[in-house]
Amino acid sequence: MSAMPDRDLTSVSVDRLFESHAATALRLRQSTAAERRLKLTKLLDAILARKDAIAEATQRDLGKHPTETNLTEVLPLVGELKHSISNLKRWMKPHRIRPTMAALGTTSRVVYQPKGRCLIISPWNYPLSLALGPLVSAVAAGNTAILKPSEFTPHTNRVVQDIVSAVFAVDEVAVVEGAAETATALLSLPFDHIFFTGSPGVGKKVMAAAATHLASVTLELGGKSPVVIDATANLHNAAEHVMWGKLVNAGQTCIAPDYVYVHRDVADRFVELCRSTIAGRYGATDAAIKSSADFPRMIHRRHAERVGRLIDDAVKSGGKVAYGGTYDVDSRYVAPTLLRDVPPSASIRGEEIFGPVLPILTFDSLDAVIAEINAGTKPLALYAWTKNDRTVEALRTNTSSGSLCVNLCLQQFAQHNLPFGGVNNSGIGNAHGFFGFKAFSHERAVMSAGPLSALEMLFPPYNERKRRLSEMLIKYVT
Repeated sequence: MSAMPDRDLTSVSVDRLFESHAATALRLRQSTAAERRLKLTKLLDAILARKDAIAEATQRDLGKHPTETNLTEVLPLVGELKHSISNLKRWMKPHRIRPTMAALGTTSRVVYQPKGRCLIISPWNYPLSLALGPLVSAVAAGNTAILKPSEFTPHTNRVVQDIVSAVFAVDEVAVVEGAAETATALLSLPFDHIFFTGSPGVGKKVMAAAATHLASVTLELGGKSPVVIDATANLHNAAEHVMWGKLVNAGQTCIAPDYVYVHRDVADRFVELCRSTIAGRYGATDAAIKSSADFPRMIHRRHAERVGRLIDDAVKSGGKVAYGGTYDVDSRYVAPTLLRDVPPSASIRGEEIFGPVLPILTFDSLDAVIAEINAGTKPLALYAWTKNDRTVEALRTNTSSGSLCVNLCLQQFAQHNLPFGGVNNSGIGNAHGFFGFKAFSHERAVMSAGPLSALEMLFPPYNERKRRLSEMLIKYVT
């Protein structure tokens, strides 16, 4: 069995599992590209063979339509696997490094070595792709892994367990289920690398635990990702894409648009287009949307209640509901909601929403928008809709975010040739493709002496000739 249920979990069993990975990790240092590609191919086949089970599980956990599951869970994962299988041999090849003047007579290269035993802690919002996506990178880099999925998605976890156990021996990749105490027990162990996806608050705890053993970390976090829509934007395109990005998975997406700045001259038209987009996709009434098979649910009652409180607080603070605004905690339903005129004092302006609620703010000055963005924590994504190159350049130059996306939304997650990751509060390190492979690899410097050594000309005892030679090196060193 590659899954260890929480009811049977003890610190001894976790320790035993961790120790069982030690010998495997040493053996995998010698693994070839062909061996790793074979494992990735088996993982791909196991996922594709369970598409129906995946669709049923995510529907039960999150109320997702099978098409949305295909697009947001299966497609990114299949793309990641195929990309890694196609490129792994090239990624693993040592990179020759040009010698500097101070290293004349030597040869240098960078060799990508597995970090060893890795821990992957995945979240509940995309319980398949955010669990197995990092695993693809870990396996491609030649590591062992223990995967700790969220306890809030039990049905999808069972499919993940089935996939992993079909491909890997337990001493190479294992799934350990459980709640916070399980994560704490795992984090107490001296893993070589920890890959965590979740909130910034929990990310700080993960990093603190990793510091105990000086383990390296990749933290994929979140934050409040803004959208900027200027007066030149294609508003139809903006409304369609922003509503997709905000409402897919009922807004429970780390790179979802969190709030929108829209130029005052086009704000009313943008809101009108957002309303019609919601009605066209999910239904013209709240009852129709609530009964739609296309609109997902909150993960649990507490989260529905939290998002509902954010709506109520925004209205009490002076904000206006431009669309939606209803919620039903018992059925984990929060209606697609557009808010306007929400003051800075409202809780929704400071908290990451992680739900289908979109505050829409108007602006006159792009400089003021940039100042407000910079006053907050650095977001995981920044979205812009514009036809003006100067708007793009101003945002590119004067803001910082994990990604900057122009006239598109969420698609950066599926671009495997780009690094995916945040900055400071929104994350540390990168994932996907070669960048994910590097995250789970140690870039080892290998330097070898040649038949002639320039350094020997500078050994003591020193004389005037050696002093002049050292000064020449300082002058011309590259």
